[in-house]
Amino acid sequence: MKRRVIAAYGGAAVVLAGLITAIPVAANAGSTDAAAGSKLKWTDCATEDYPKLECSKVRVPLDHEKPGGKKITIALSRVEHTAGKSQGPLLVNPGGPGGSGLTLAGFVAKSLPKKVASQYDVIGFDPRGVGKSEPALDCKPGHFDPVRPNTVPRNSKEEQANIERAKGFADACGKKHGKLLRHINTVNAVKDMDSIRTALGTKKINYFGYSYGTYLGAVYAKLYPDRVRRAVLDSIVDPDGVWYEDNIDQDYAFDARQKAFAAWVAKHDADYKLGKDPAAVEKAWYKMRDALLKKPAGGKVGASELEDTFIPGGYFNGYWPDLAAAFAAFVNDKDTAPIVDAYKAMGAVDAEGDNGYSIYTSVQCRDASWPRDWGTWHKDTETVYKKAPFMAWNNAWYNAPCAFWPVKSQKPLDVSNKKLPPVLLFQATDDAATPYEGGVNMHRKLGGSSLVVEEGGGNHGITLGGSKCLDGFLSDYLASGKVPEGKGGGDADATCKALPDPEPLSPEEAKSAVPAPFGSTGTADRGAELHHLLGDRG
Repeated sequence: MKRRVIAAYGGAAVVLAGLITAIPVAANAGSTDAAAGSKLKWTDCATEDYPKLECSKVRVPLDHEKPGGKKITIALSRVEHTAGKSQGPLLVNPGGPGGSGLTLAGFVAKSLPKKVASQYDVIGFDPRGVGKSEPALDCKPGHFDPVRPNTVPRNSKEEQANIERAKGFADACGKKHGKLLRHINTVNAVKDMDSIRTALGTKKINYFGYSYGTYLGAVYAKLYPDRVRRAVLDSIVDPDGVWYEDNIDQDYAFDARQKAFAAWVAKHDADYKLGKDPAAVEKAWYKMRDALLKKPAGGKVGASELEDTFIPGGYFNGYWPDLAAAFAAFVNDKDTAPIVDAYKAMGAVDAEGDNGYSIYTSVQCRDASWPRDWGTWHKDTETVYKKAPFMAWNNAWYNAPCAFWPVKSQKPLDVSNKKLPPVLLFQATDDAATPYEGGVNMHRKLGGSSLVVEEGGGNHGITLGGSKCLDGFLSDYLASGKVPEGKGGGDADATCKALPDPEPLSPEEAKSAVPAPFGSTGTADRGAELHHLLGDRG
């Protein structure tokens, strides 16, 4: 689930007894001849990292209730199958809402074993309003430009400043994109997916979604159960909490991950010299926040921007060494440059981020009801803040435009479903963005589904991130349709151990403390590449 534009694992498996078999290859009548029925024209759009990537686009109705009316464009990408027989299209989504999926197709095709990837046309897409789809939304460019008001209001004046800022964003979205907003929601994105299926010329799709993409996939399966061949949901949204309650649950979980970060820093006190007591490290972080509230680093990183910079560490622990190095430089050396560099790499929002946030708010504010009385927000956020201060107010302001959204909210679908082939679910026990209970709830709602749990894992987006155990279950399922069944313990059908936490930066790396685009520590590289692509905050 997205928190800002914008999610390395595994060890040994605790292997299970029993396997459920999904639809075999031969049973997918629409897959092997999909290309023959396709209406799409593909052109080369290869990149250095993804040299086999092709691009296309499909026109869909703005209003699916009026198929002959105005059309919009959905941008597509593809890595075509190379095996003699295809298992059909595998649509992939990185989450968000608001994440672009075009490059994710290349990553998935590259990261799966060749013998598996070669059997699928891996299809990425930018959901309506996102990225290269047209029109693309950008409600208020520069909304996150620094330095923003303090997220934690010390008085009514500071709180009112943030209220006006949130209301201003909602108003700007209504003025700029008013005719589009009622059509930007999960259900319409799902109907667009089915238009993609039709354009591909196939009767069924395979699906692989991360984060918000798990909810997108569950809604697709609810509306079109007979068109789902296989589905993988990784880091799972609690469908009963969309979206206000889910965000409150995030607040507690992200605070726990920040405490885990503090404990890791304390463990490596010889490197960071911030104290051996996690509570002392956490106290030093809040003291740093207070200092930046008074004097923003480089005129750019105030208290709010500091939170933005460290929140990505709650998604992916591969960022911890870079964040800790910048933290230590500020506290021990009074050096602000590494904090500014870390903000530029992980907290700053560019034009792509503005687009992503515009879609995030448009979808979530439209999908489900939100309190329209600010008093409710204030009371709930204060309650959270007393126990979990790290992200409580920051998250409230991030979602606050929904209190003033210019379009009425809809009622979420009940995604409960007993009409599907076996669906494979992945969930880490300590995931902050989509807490564990959501994965268990989805498992119960999707009859015949199988849940693979990463024990002790805290990252968000866990397959294709470096875990042989998790990736083994994923590959087996995509190859054969088989899922593990039972005896993983508790709610799990199978379990995997999390990879160890990262090691501190070397002295040479710590000098700059600038987070590399795809990570800076060995096994974290692949996980960081994944998190660079997922539609999560950071």
